[in-house]
Amino acid sequence: MHGLSKRAQKYAVVVQGVSKYYGELPAVSQASFVVPGGTIKGLVGSDGAGKTTLLRMIATMVPPSEGTILIHGLDVIRDRAKIKECIGYMPQRFGLYPDLTVIENMTFFMDIYGIPAKDRQKRIEEYLGFTNLLPFLDRRAGNLSGGMKQKLGLACVLVHDPQVLILDEPTNGVDPVSRQEFWDMLLEMRRRGKAIIVATAYLDEGDKCDSILLMHRSRILVDAPPREVRAGYESLEEAMIALIEKVDEEIEGALIK
Repeated sequence: MHGLSKRAQKYAVVVQGVSKYYGELPAVSQASFVVPGGTIKGLVGSDGAGKTTLLRMIATMVPPSEGTILIHGLDVIRDRAKIKECIGYMPQRFGLYPDLTVIENMTFFMDIYGIPAKDRQKRIEEYLGFTNLLPFLDRRAGNLSGGMKQKLGLACVLVHDPQVLILDEPTNGVDPVSRQEFWDMLLEMRRRGKAIIVATAYLDEGDKCDSILLMHRSRILVDAPPREVRAGYESLEEAMIALIEKVDEEIEGALIK
């Protein structure tokens, strides 16, 4: 535990020996990794690998079956209420209210996080300006394009200035230009010192991360910078497919024996 305390002081996020079971079925098996402040950890892998479950555990949405998750030294189970103040979680289907305008959605989230009235205008200008949404304050969220909805979602996640961002495939289905704009904002958040964990289905986005976790069959196969993962391969995609196929062949070989 003493060693874990030292790691908690050094890193924004510490995940150690974490598993999640549903009955006897493992959704996540023995996951361990760290995320320093001012870095982006990309989460990639096959469908059903456990990526969303892992993110939900880090975001305190579901408790781990075993293992420890610390956010700036706070335990996701014991200190859940305190952790809510320092994380921003954006699930695959973020809860914008389509009948509310851009500014009404922002106000709603500021109400949730108890942002004082004196700070609200500054945050509106900063985060809606940051996401280029100031010209659309009175547009209903349901009438925004897919990319604009995701940027509004990010603005709402940032409204309480969290130090850790947890994003589950935030650019899925978004056009290439909007994806690039969204990533420009994530890179700015990294420059501001935030720790970011982002699941993505786009491997060109994985290349923008400081390190990536490759998950398959509930386990982390690789935790390394993108250049190391794709070493010896023509692309990150080719490397990922090769690693997954190797694991599947080993499992099938063991079953045959």
